[in-house]
Amino acid sequence: MRLRTILPTAFLLFFFTSSCVVQESPVTGTKRAYAYSWQQEVELGKDVDSEIVSQFGLYDDPEVSEYFSEISAVILENSHMRREDTPEKFRNTEFTFRVLDSPVVNAFALPGGFVYVTRGLMAHLNNEAQLAVVIGHEIGHVAARHASQRGLQQAIGQAVVVGGAIIGQEFLGVSGESILNLSGQAAQLIFLSYSRDHERESDRLGVEYAAMTGYDAAEGADFFTSLKRLSEKSGGGVPNLLSSHPDPGEREETIPEKAEEWRQKGYEQSILNKEEYMQLLDGMVFGENPRDGFERDGRFFHPNMEFQFPVPSGWNLINQPSQVVMVSPEEKGVSIFRIDGEAETARESVQNFLSNNEIETDSQRSTQSSGRYDAYEADFTVQQESQTLGVHLYAVEYQGTVYTFLSYSAESDFSEYLPIFKDTATNFDRLTDQSILNIDPVTIRVTRTSGEEVFSRLLPDELPMDIDEEEVAILNQVNLGDVIPAGTLIKIPVQ
Repeated sequence: MRLRTILPTAFLLFFFTSSCVVQESPVTGTKRAYAYSWQQEVELGKDVDSEIVSQFGLYDDPEVSEYFSEISAVILENSHMRREDTPEKFRNTEFTFRVLDSPVVNAFALPGGFVYVTRGLMAHLNNEAQLAVVIGHEIGHVAARHASQRGLQQAIGQAVVVGGAIIGQEFLGVSGESILNLSGQAAQLIFLSYSRDHERESDRLGVEYAAMTGYDAAEGADFFTSLKRLSEKSGGGVPNLLSSHPDPGEREETIPEKAEEWRQKGYEQSILNKEEYMQLLDGMVFGENPRDGFERDGRFFHPNMEFQFPVPSGWNLINQPSQVVMVSPEEKGVSIFRIDGEAETARESVQNFLSNNEIETDSQRSTQSSGRYDAYEADFTVQQESQTLGVHLYAVEYQGTVYTFLSYSAESDFSEYLPIFKDTATNFDRLTDQSILNIDPVTIRVTRTSGEEVFSRLLPDELPMDIDEEEVAILNQVNLGDVIPAGTLIKIPVQ
C-alpha cells in the first residue's frame, strides 16, 4: 500500500515532444501517421505496466496465470504480430499477458504488447473459446496500433488530463472526483478511449485470430450478451468494455457472422474447451475480496493486516492495493490512507514529508492512536494556483509498519473537516474480532447438474455478500427461468 506516481514523467513527455511519426501498420502493411514510433509504444507499455500491477495487483493463482499466458501465446502466433510478411520489429516484440486481481469485468491492452484481463472477466466467461475472442480483440488493439492512432488525435487534451492527475496524486490539489482517477484509470483514459471504428476493427481481428487458432469464435457473442445484461443491471455505467464500443446487440450479430466468414475460408473452429475452462474457475475469488479490506457499519476492516479505523458517515470509500481513499459526499474533503515504506517511526514519516516538500509548520506534535499506538501529526497549508488547501498529516506505528493518513480540504473548509480527519486517524486500532479476522472471500464453486431443472431452482436459499440471483444467472450466461439440461456445469458463488 504505497502511493506511487500515476505515470512516469517520461510518459507525459511523449505527449508534448513526440512529433507525428509515419510508420507501417502490422495489420494492413500500409503507412500512416502515429503519435509514437513503435519503440516508443513498447517503452510506454513497459512504463505503465508496473503502474497497472501496482494499482490492481495480480491474481495470486499460478495455475490461472500460466493458463492465460499459454492460451494467449498460441493466439498471438496466429495474429498479424507473428506473420512472415510482418516487419521484424513487430514480429520480435515480446508480449506480456496478465490476470489482474479485480472483480470488475474488464480487459484492456497497452501499446507495445501488454494485455490484461481481470478475474472478474474470466469468471463471466463460460469456455475457452470466449476467452480466445477477448484475447484476440486485445491483441488486435496492439497490432492495429490503436493507442498511437488515438494519441495523435488526443495528445494535447489527454496530456492535460494525465498531467493534472499526476500533480494531484503527488501533491494534493485535486477534487474528490479527480482522486478517483488513479493510475489504472488514468491509463484507461489514454489507451482505452478508442473510437467505435477501432473497436469494430478489434472485434474483427479478435474473431480472425481466434478462428485461425481453431476456436469456435461465434461463442464470443454470448459474452457480449452478458456485458449488455451487466450494463443494464447497473444502470448503464459498467462494465468498461462497453465504453465507446459498438452496441452489444450489434456485436451479438456481427461476431457469429464474422466467424462464419472464416469457416467458409476453411477454418474449422471446433475448439470450445468448456470442461477445462470451468474447472479452472472452480475456487476462483468472485467479487471484492474482504481479506484485502472492506467497509461495514461505518468502519474499514483489513483482516490480512489486522487493523481497523472508522469511516466518516456518508463518505465514499475506494479500497485499492496501494491505498484507501475516502471522499466526502460534497467532494470537498479527501483522506488518503497508505503505508510509508521508508520511515521507521511516525515522527520520521511526517517530518520527511514536510522536508521533502519544503513545508514549514509549527503545528506538529506527538500523540497516540486509540490511546496505545505511537503517532505523530502536523497541520499545514499548501498554496495551489487557484486555492489554498488545509492539510492534516497523521502517521501511526503499528506492528512494525508506519501508516499515514493524508487528509485535506480547501482552507476555507478546513476547520469543518479537521475534526472528521482527526477522528478517523486517531481511532486507528488493532482488529481483534475473530469473525472478521477469519472471514473468507466468496469463491466460485463449479458443479454439474444431476437432472434437468430450471436455473433458479439450482441456486441455494441464501447467496453470500449481497449477491442476488440475477447476478448468478448473468455469471452463467443464462436466464433465471431457463431450463438447464442434466450434466451441465454451472457456477455458484459460495463463502
